[in-house]
Amino acid sequence: MTARVTEIWRHPIKSHGREALERVRLSAGDTLPWDRAWAVAHDQSDADGSTWVSCQNFTRVAKVPALMQITAELDEVTETLTLHHPDLAPLSIAPDRDGAAFLDWVKPLMPENRAQSARLVRARQHGMTDSDFASVTLCNMSSHRAVEQKLGRPLSIHRWRGNIWMDGLAPWEEFDWIGREVQIGGAVFKVRERTDRCLATAANPSTGQRDADTLGTLDNWGHRDFSVRAEVVRAGDVALGDTVRQI
Repeated sequence: MTARVTEIWRHPIKSHGREALERVRLSAGDTLPWDRAWAVAHDQSDADGSTWVSCQNFTRVAKVPALMQITAELDEVTETLTLHHPDLAPLSIAPDRDGAAFLDWVKPLMPENRAQSARLVRARQHGMTDSDFASVTLCNMSSHRAVEQKLGRPLSIHRWRGNIWMDGLAPWEEFDWIGREVQIGGAVFKVRERTDRCLATAANPSTGQRDADTLGTLDNWGHRDFSVRAEVVRAGDVALGDTVRQI
């Protein structure tokens, strides 16, 4: 069976919404365009977007599971972002100008006993992924189904917040790609590392509630990893239905 791309997702504001794509143009040494282009620094963080910092500096789903319900639509030309949450009215903002409006919108989702969101910052080097290099997350549907089977219930793929989803591989085959190159559509990636997982994956994207022991389920395989982080080493287009092959 030939492995193919089944879904492409970006997350314009880190941990605050996802958006489906049909095609994307990838550049060498960069993240998926507009993925984690902004992040939300909390009131205990000095992050200003000027350089990469770890996820602990930002408001994220691991601490605020209700954020998992947000979806997004980005107009790349005007840099206008529209956010949706089932418990809130839709919000359309220009993130670089409308940070105060965004903070007011998201405030009802924030637990009182957590660091509060303080400012919306734009990443000036590359998207604020959870790696210190510009990464694209490659996800294997067969591995996802293995987790579902072990857990004994269906799971949304959005719990993993990945970029490019593929089907037609063996479960966990993506871990064998570490240090190797993979061609997806017209782009070539060097697979750098596994993606270590956190409590964010316990949150249900439909309800915003933690309702699945995803980390405990991954322990059955002796790790808490899902998907791999890869570096784009040759620019190219990736579209739904494109083939995936190890080089």
